[in-house]
Amino acid sequence: MKPEEIRHHIDTPLFRTISKAASDYGVSAFIVGGYVRDLILDRESKDIDIVVDGSGIDFAHFLSERLQGTKVNYFKNFGTAMFRHNDIEYELVGARKESYKRDSRKPIVEDGTLEEDRERRDFTINALSISLDEKAFGEVIDPFGGIQHITEKLLVTPLEPAITYSDDPLRMMRAIRFASQLGFRIEDRSFEAIKSQKDRIKIVSQERITDELNKIILSDKPSVGFKLLNTTGILELIFPKFTQLQGVEVRKGIGHKDNFYHTLKVLDNVADRSNDLWLRWAAILHDIAKPDTKQFDKKSGWTFHGHEDLGAKLTPGIFRGLKLPMDQKMKFVQKLVRLHLRPISLSKKEVSDSGIRRLLFDAGEDLDSLMILCESDITSKNEVKVKKFLGNFQRVRLKCKEVEESDKIKNWQPPIGGEEIMNTFGLKPGREVGIIKTAIREAILEGEIKNEYEAAKGLMMQKAQELGLREPNNI
Repeated sequence: MKPEEIRHHIDTPLFRTISKAASDYGVSAFIVGGYVRDLILDRESKDIDIVVDGSGIDFAHFLSERLQGTKVNYFKNFGTAMFRHNDIEYELVGARKESYKRDSRKPIVEDGTLEEDRERRDFTINALSISLDEKAFGEVIDPFGGIQHITEKLLVTPLEPAITYSDDPLRMMRAIRFASQLGFRIEDRSFEAIKSQKDRIKIVSQERITDELNKIILSDKPSVGFKLLNTTGILELIFPKFTQLQGVEVRKGIGHKDNFYHTLKVLDNVADRSNDLWLRWAAILHDIAKPDTKQFDKKSGWTFHGHEDLGAKLTPGIFRGLKLPMDQKMKFVQKLVRLHLRPISLSKKEVSDSGIRRLLFDAGEDLDSLMILCESDITSKNEVKVKKFLGNFQRVRLKCKEVEESDKIKNWQPPIGGEEIMNTFGLKPGREVGIIKTAIREAILEGEIKNEYEAAKGLMMQKAQELGLREPNNI
C-alpha cells in the first residue's frame, strides 16, 4: 500500500473516535510500529500499537468512556492499556525510552518524547508512524527513511547498530526473524554489530529468546533464519545441540551428508506442507542424536544406528532447556522423532499388513503428521529418486487406509485389558498380566487373531493355561 493510500484506509469510526478523544484530552496520538509497516507491505496485522505524548493509561481511561462498552484492560506496571475491537488488539502506551544495564535481563523503562520513542525502535521500518491528530489525520511520519528501506528490502537500525542492540540484545534475533519472515537483508554494519555483540544475548530471558525462535520457525522458509543465527554465532549460544549437526567427516574416502543443512532442508520441506509449529520442531529434532550415534564401519560406511530412539530421549531435555511446553506438544514431537524411520523402512520393501498395523497402532492420530515428516525427509537432488520415494510413501499411505478400514487399529486399545485379566484370574498387577496383555496385542497386530473380543478372550484363556493360571471358581 502506498503512503498516500493509508489515510483512506484508516479513516474508520474507531480511529476517528481515538483522534477526537486525543484532541479533546490534549495529547497527540500516533499508530506506530509493525501495523504501519505491514500496511505498506500489504501484510495482515492483528495488533495495533498507539502511542501518545503523555500517560497511555490516563488517556485510555478517558478514551474508554467513548468506546461504548468496549472493555479496556490496564497494566500499570507497564504503563499500557489494551482493548479488542473486531478481533484486532489495540495497545495504548505513552511515549517512552528503555535500555538495559550490562548485566540485566529486564529493561529500564522511562517516560520519553515522541522522538525518543521512535529512536528506541529496533528498525527504521518499525519506526514509521501514522498521525491521528485531527489536522494531520493519516499522515505518515518517516524520520529514518523506513519507507525507502522497505522498498530496498533492507533492515537498518534508527541509531548506531551497536547502541540499538546493546539497549535490547533481543533485537539481534528480531533482525534475523524479520529477515526470515519478510525476505529482507540485514544492513552490513548492522550484521557485523550482531556478530560482535552476540554474547549479549545471554542476558535475555529464555522465554523471550524462544518466542523469537518460534517465530523464525514459523517463517515461510525458516532455514533463512537458522543460517543467519548460525553465521552470527547466536545459534551456538541459544541452541548448541543443533549446531553439533554441522560438518562432514570423511574416512577412507567416504563422507556422510552435513546433517545440519539436511535438517534445514527437511524443515523447509515441512514448512511447505504444514503451518504446524510442533511438526516443524519434529523436523528440527528428527536427526538431533546423529552426532551421538555416528560410527564408521569399513564395510557399510557411516551409520547412525538408534538415533531415532536416542533423539526421542533427548527431546524432553531440549524442550525443558528452551522453556518449550512440557505437555502433549512435547510428547507429539517426541513420538515423531522416535517413529520417523518407520514409514521409510516400510516403503523400501513389500508392505506387510502386520507392519502397517504396528505403524497405525504406534502413530495413532498423528499418522498424517508422521507421513509429512517422512516425505519431507527426502532431500535428494536426484529427481528420479525423489519421485520413486514419494511413490513408495504414497503406497504406504494407501495401505494404511486399507488396513485401518479393515482392522480399526488407529488409536486402538486391545479388546481385553489388564483389569479384566486380573478379575478373571484373581491376580494383582504383575508379570502374568503383562505376558497375557502383550500376547493379545501382538497376536492382533500380527493378524493371528481378529481384533474382536471373543478371539482375544480365547487367547487369554490359552495363555493363562500355559502359565498355570485358573479362574477362581475352577480352583
